[in-house]
Amino acid sequence: MIGEMDADSVVGYFRGKSILITGSTGFLGKVLVEKILRVQPDVKKLYLLIRAPDAVSAKLRIQTEIIGREIFHVLKEKHGVRFNNFIEEKICPLVGDIIYENFGLDSAQLGELSKDVDVIVNGAATTNFFERYDVAFDVNVLGVKHICAFATKCPKLKMLLHVSTAYVAGEQEGIIPEKPILMGETIKVGTHLEIESELNLIKVTMQELKASCSTEKAGRKTMKELGLKRARHFGWPNTYVFTKAMGEMMMGLLPMDFPVVIIRPSIITSTLKEPLPGWMEGIKTIDSVVIGYAKQTLPFFLVDLDLIMDVIPGDMVVNAMMVAMVAHSEDQQVQIIYHVTSSLRNPAPYAILWKSLFRYFNDNPPCTGRNGEHVRLKKMRFFSSVMWFRLYMAFKYMLPLEMLRLVNIALCGVFSRVYNELSRKFRFMMQLSELYAPYTLFKGCFDDMNLDKLRMAMKKDNQNNNGAYYFDFDPKYIDWEDYFYSVHIPGVLKYTRD
Repeated sequence: MIGEMDADSVVGYFRGKSILITGSTGFLGKVLVEKILRVQPDVKKLYLLIRAPDAVSAKLRIQTEIIGREIFHVLKEKHGVRFNNFIEEKICPLVGDIIYENFGLDSAQLGELSKDVDVIVNGAATTNFFERYDVAFDVNVLGVKHICAFATKCPKLKMLLHVSTAYVAGEQEGIIPEKPILMGETIKVGTHLEIESELNLIKVTMQELKASCSTEKAGRKTMKELGLKRARHFGWPNTYVFTKAMGEMMMGLLPMDFPVVIIRPSIITSTLKEPLPGWMEGIKTIDSVVIGYAKQTLPFFLVDLDLIMDVIPGDMVVNAMMVAMVAHSEDQQVQIIYHVTSSLRNPAPYAILWKSLFRYFNDNPPCTGRNGEHVRLKKMRFFSSVMWFRLYMAFKYMLPLEMLRLVNIALCGVFSRVYNELSRKFRFMMQLSELYAPYTLFKGCFDDMNLDKLRMAMKKDNQNNNGAYYFDFDPKYIDWEDYFYSVHIPGVLKYTRD
């Protein structure tokens, strides 16, 4: 049973706490670090694990990639000239990487860290759908193993929170429950997964590449293809969600006598309210379409406009994470999973995004003309099935490309440059659509019963007495059309277009 909480009790929990955060240079990591520092300046220490060659480089990364971002402007204004001193006092950079046992820290650092840490937040991940299998496995699978192993060495540890993804469910249909993935469990019937065998396969493949003196480019291609092949063999659509699923399995391997919370967000979008509406970093699934449409480089897309688009603003995910930390700190329950999603609570069909997109650019036409003048954008064509998409691509692009190839051969390569460029664009459009198809054609709905209980534990007025901060993570009250038109699309264009 989760006890009743309010905003003040959530903020109070973080006073005097030392928190280890991995993945702090990522979008969600920055939102989390900023929120903790803004609402609870009396937090004892935020240990940020940073990949860097030395301490100076780690500090530089924090300065440029974290606190130097727009999202920290509110915090800077709050502290004024004392901002740098405040950051120096509260943030402790650790040069290390979760792909290594003990994160690559020396024994002195490890001992000091393990004695001081109250909470661990593992947000480190490679989110590339088409990542090299060895790289994705190191971060998303072995990284989780190393986090769990370190957590067992922390005598003061109150809880471990791991950020996963709702799409570890693969392409399942219907209601998808908040339940753990068991070791060896797969989506495709008749298959059984052994993580050790996958690790051995990676090692053998790497040895074969080294023995054959493959080029770096060829090796990268081989490892990317291996990841996709293994993912699809077991029923997952891409390397990212496949390795994230294995990472969750890893959490059941080590005996842990502290609470473990797994947060599974759906597609994370720009911040709704805090600290800046519309702030985001990196191009997420749906944002490729926003950018492609704005630049008129994506004339069509594979999506069923009637299907539900499960998105959740980044600040809502962080609010849910912080409330979950408080709710389950020193809890007796070993593990709980939260779907931080919207498809059940406030479903929005993809048609809402496209309607907002067309309306936004109709009202705010971009300067895409030769002389910088405003130009009306052409409407995008949508295909609701893979079959119709492939037929269209075959007649519209593949046949003309094949004819150009034959003409190019007959004319001794006169059109080689044109052919190669068009061929590259064709492959890019095919890969983009097919990689995103598991999301844009997704027919599942994420149950959020556990998260609903967490929501009910929070008092309805989740502001503090001065109205200074929120811990809202209920998407029920979001007007999706207004959010996309007024917040998300302008945010994408402002913060990610370059």
